[in-house]
Amino acid sequence: MKLCRINKDYYGGALMIFIGLGALLEGISYQMGTLARIGSGFMPTVVGALLVIVGLLITIGGLSRQAADEQSGSRSEWRGWLCILGGIVAFIVLGTYTGLLPASFAIVFISALGDRNNTIKGAIVLSLGMCFIAVVVFWWLLQLQFPLLKWGGL
Repeated sequence: MKLCRINKDYYGGALMIFIGLGALLEGISYQMGTLARIGSGFMPTVVGALLVIVGLLITIGGLSRQAADEQSGSRSEWRGWLCILGGIVAFIVLGTYTGLLPASFAIVFISALGDRNNTIKGAIVLSLGMCFIAVVVFWWLLQLQFPLLKWGGL
């Protein structure tokens, strides 16, 4: 049985747990309120709890994952960096000229292509799913003043 190497996921997850616990402990010292009238402690508590849960999942994944970096060597990840930056630039440009839907699709699709294991089909499915979530959360629930579709400039 091979021993797992503790990697950056372990430390990143532990940091998220630490920050989440801080937000959680500080948030519960304020008034929570109700769902109809949330208090000042509601958001820090909820976000802190979610941060702790996600941090736990990342930490467990970091402990259980085998070190694949040793097999692949030290390949640079320029593709990932460029795709993420390209996705952000595309979101800004498309958000300005075409609206929320094309901008959301573009940022997720281009960023997903930065992962060497992603396929075009997988990136399209992920992008469409995130477009649906963006419409529900930002346009419908939060009523963000960002048009779904538009044509032209500012």
